Amino acid sequence: MVIFTLKPHHNNKSCFFHQIHTTHSHNPFIKTSFQRFHFTPSKLIHRPKQHRIVVCSTQQDIKETHNKVSKSELNAFTDLDDLEQQQSGNWPPWKDLPLRYKLIGTTSLAFVICNMDKVNLSVAIIPLSHQFGWNSSTAGLVQSSFFWGYALSQLPGGWLAKIFGGRKVLEVGVLVWSVATALVPFLAGNLPGLLLTRILVGIGEGVSPSAATDLIARSIPLEERSRAVAFVFGGLSVGSVMGLLFAPPLIQNLGWESVFYIFGILGIAWFLGFQLLEGGETQLAAESRPSKGKTAQSWKTSLKELNSSLKDIPWKAFFRSRAVWAMIYAHFCGSWGHYTCLSWLPTYFSEELNLNLTEAAWVSILPPLASIFVTSIASQLADNLISKGVETTTVRKICQSIAFLSPAFCMTLSSLDLGLPPWEMVGLLTGGLALSSFALSGLYCTHQDMSPEYASILLGITNTVGAVPGIVGVALTGYLLDTTHSWSISLYAPSIFFYLSGTAVWLAFASSKPQSFSEEN
Repeated sequence: MVIFTLKPHHNNKSCFFHQIHTTHSHNPFIKTSFQRFHFTPSKLIHRPKQHRIVVCSTQQDIKETHNKVSKSELNAFTDLDDLEQQQSGNWPPWKDLPLRYKLIGTTSLAFVICNMDKVNLSVAIIPLSHQFGWNSSTAGLVQSSFFWGYALSQLPGGWLAKIFGGRKVLEVGVLVWSVATALVPFLAGNLPGLLLTRILVGIGEGVSPSAATDLIARSIPLEERSRAVAFVFGGLSVGSVMGLLFAPPLIQNLGWESVFYIFGILGIAWFLGFQLLEGGETQLAAESRPSKGKTAQSWKTSLKELNSSLKDIPWKAFFRSRAVWAMIYAHFCGSWGHYTCLSWLPTYFSEELNLNLTEAAWVSILPPLASIFVTSIASQLADNLISKGVETTTVRKICQSIAFLSPAFCMTLSSLDLGLPPWEMVGLLTGGLALSSFALSGLYCTHQDMSPEYASILLGITNTVGAVPGIVGVALTGYLLDTTHSWSISLYAPSIFFYLSGTAVWLAFASSKPQSFSEEN
């Protein structure tokens, strides 16, 4: 039985609508359900096979009728509600998450795909070199072409993220680099065409850091920022692991072309799925608006100021700041070691350890795999120190110093002729490169610390300079390897120098103190 409460327009009476659902006569079971609705009599709709009784009564009658409802009927109400909730459920599991968490999660997934498309060439370059007869210099040129587009898109990516929001910029970037990745097999035989596709991949991926920084700066307070940055940019390490893990078997079983087709399709699928994510920048800003206490202190800039025009960007104030120059040089130094190792480690392990393609790629997985673990520790440590009152600048300097000195020390030991077995050298490089992930709680948080308003622009500036080692360093490593035939000189020595000099500059000039660049301008 379903009881409907009717509210007449012109008197104080209410009407009960009794609706009895019955099955066919041959069915021994009677199905009864109970619900209560309030609506006007004009909204009644006659349905066949149902018996309806409409009883208009006074409020006293209503009260008496209500009191006659048995306990079993009340239980039926409860059971029906529980059943409906179970049937609807909370699916997908992230359905009830705040929008900012959904965006952070999908951004991290985009970064996973980002590095999968970046490292696939570092594995495929070995069969490509054999097929087309490339020497180390040509292979270095092909790998460095990615960073040409990456460097060119940094500042435009920052501008676009500031004007249109990081979400829009990110989704367009993913689509561009994914389509370009899928086109590589069609143009691999034509060197200029291959270089063009890798430049387009670099352009698409180059806008992503600024887009992610814009999302984090808008949505995450200072006390949670290290973990947010670590989660998003930690997707790069996961992408490196997955790319190096899946590329070798795909190449050996389906040909080198398969990694570009499959990885490109993954990015296109991400783009299509991202369109289903409800909400936009306005809702994100509304969700993330802090109410009281420390969270409110983390926000120095309003959303209106974030949407100021491009002409108001205080370029002079940026370049008058020693802290900004410290970020620029530190980004350059860290990128030199990261990009040269990312591009050349599979070849290094293949030649030095006499490993086949699959074994060399799997050994190359160890540094980014260890980085995932280190990243989680570093972010928790940094946020805990800040929440306990340690000055933010001090925390960022500690983390970045660990990120620079650890790989410098391990590379120094690996470059010396100490008679170490090859697998001990692998262990040293893995440990050093993994600890370099402390930079995600050091340098990569400083942009948001200094200015949430201009965080994407600042990252665009430092990432532009940071992409230069990808262009120069990767190609120079191949040239030095051809001329000296020494990995210590071509790969290790330049990285050690930049790690040490970067540490000195960072400790001397870095600062996370919030700065109002607009006022200085």
